[in-house]
Amino acid sequence: MSSSEITRPDDIVEIKNLTKTYAGRVRVEAVRDITLAVRRGELFGLLGPNGAGKSTTIGVCTTRTLPTSGSVIIAGVNVIDAPARARRRMGVVPQYNTLDRQCTVWENLYFHCRYFGYSSAAATQRTKKLLEQFRLAERAESFVRELSGGLAQRVQIARAIAHEPDILFLDEPSAGLDPQSRLALWESIRQLQTNGITIVLTTHYMEEAEALCERLAIIDHGKILVCDTPQNLKSGVGAQTVIHLQLTGDSDPKLQQALRALSGVKNLEVAADGVRIFVDSLDGVLPKIVEVTGTRLRDVSVNEASLENVFIQLTGRDLRE
Repeated sequence: MSSSEITRPDDIVEIKNLTKTYAGRVRVEAVRDITLAVRRGELFGLLGPNGAGKSTTIGVCTTRTLPTSGSVIIAGVNVIDAPARARRRMGVVPQYNTLDRQCTVWENLYFHCRYFGYSSAAATQRTKKLLEQFRLAERAESFVRELSGGLAQRVQIARAIAHEPDILFLDEPSAGLDPQSRLALWESIRQLQTNGITIVLTTHYMEEAEALCERLAIIDHGKILVCDTPQNLKSGVGAQTVIHLQLTGDSDPKLQQALRALSGVKNLEVAADGVRIFVDSLDGVLPKIVEVTGTRLRDVSVNEASLENVFIQLTGRDLRE
């Protein structure tokens, strides 16, 4: 049993043998027998390319999608048997803006509180607190359609936690945001976890997963490929440094064999424009690589081992496809 499959007393999310198949002219198995657990207070990520099954998994967890088979327990509540009760325990920020565009920022937060049973006075007090917490007080009377993407996303997160849920699901939270807004969003997410909320997010941005997540599962074609801390996943590459060689023409087997034979080379992968070489140290290896590749070498770049390297080793294709 992998670390992602062990159920613990402090697990707030328990996904067991989850499968979702869409029937039609072409049968699509979006999620394939996923078993996964998230610990209370954890910031957990599902990392994978578009179409990997991340959003479908979150959709089942948040009661928006019925599974074909399997079970999901959120904060002790079976989301299939008791969806309304499960929704009270969770906050959800979907991929797309679902704020009421005919309402102000204040009204979006206030009416959400009222919907979850707050009295008028309690809803007013909670709305004021959220506006201050998310630095939205100056935009309280603004309509949603007047907000930038970054501000709108902050309002969505504020609304999602207005009823004080145990867990927050974020589906591609920084998609479409500019770098400055993305960094501000990351800070808000970290602060929410510090305040005690469990967070599960999906992303196809490697840097986002590495910057935020304590643990993450890499998912592709509806299956969990691996689940661990970002550091442990990168250590699994078997090298500390990746040398990317851009070559003229294809990298033929003879050249690959010569590069693999170099002292210090741990592994080699074929890339679209050349090869990636994995090494523990750069000491003396670059001159040897230049000598072996000769005039076929167009460019060379050196980077630390990354989550993308992990993904490529597992699937043989680039994470951003």
